[in-house]
Amino acid sequence: MKLTCIVTLVLLGLINCPSLVLAYIAQSVNKHLVNMRSQSERPKFPDNGAPTGRRKGGTSRDGCTPLDMPITALVPGKEIAEESKSFLTFTISEYPTFWVYVPELPLNAHFGEFLLQDENDENIYRISLSLPEKASVVGISLPQIPEYALKTNKNYQWYFKLFCGDPRKTPDYFYVKAWIQRVPLTSKLQSQLNIRQSDSYTTYAANQLWQDAITNLANLRLTNPNSHIFLEDWTLLLKDIGLSEFAPVPIMKIDKVQKGIPQSN
Repeated sequence: MKLTCIVTLVLLGLINCPSLVLAYIAQSVNKHLVNMRSQSERPKFPDNGAPTGRRKGGTSRDGCTPLDMPITALVPGKEIAEESKSFLTFTISEYPTFWVYVPELPLNAHFGEFLLQDENDENIYRISLSLPEKASVVGISLPQIPEYALKTNKNYQWYFKLFCGDPRKTPDYFYVKAWIQRVPLTSKLQSQLNIRQSDSYTTYAANQLWQDAITNLANLRLTNPNSHIFLEDWTLLLKDIGLSEFAPVPIMKIDKVQKGIPQSN
């Protein structure tokens, strides 16, 4: 009886004042998502053992103008003395997107490079990048070409390099390194994703699929820039891996080769 009354009121509201009713429904749904992500039992992204990488790229290096902040791979990890370790992450995507924090750069440091290799150091994909002038969270997507597709249950290593000047003339660069593994999509996970299509990142996170969680939420933030809900969830997701300081930074994606930029050797 109570449900019938609620439905009747909603229908009457849609007829008389549709914008207010839709706004109320959206607000209710958004509150539910924030409450879910705010629970103390939020998903954890543990150290899965070897292989590990380098999560932060440092702020000083011979031949390079010092950086105010280190370049940082947005992956789970931990700080060990002066070293920042990155953990192995998981994905169900053949063509994942890789996320890096790039600080505000000196004038001679706007050349970047992304490199994907298999665990035997064989190059899979390599791209030169023009980098943003302002501090940004940058996403680099693999092109959807079969030769670049990740195979299941295989480990891949990826590098992001920031060159100090023309990479053809100087070997100096900052870099981060991380590892990723594609895992099979199970029928159970597919069922979960079918239920939560509008906010898949919560399902990915619950299943420790870091790469898919951050990519889905970053895309939602890009398409809904005024959403306080997605911003709060983005902050919580980065807080879970100890990188909440990067939550306010603008997000941008690089989906294709940047022409006219020299390749390094």
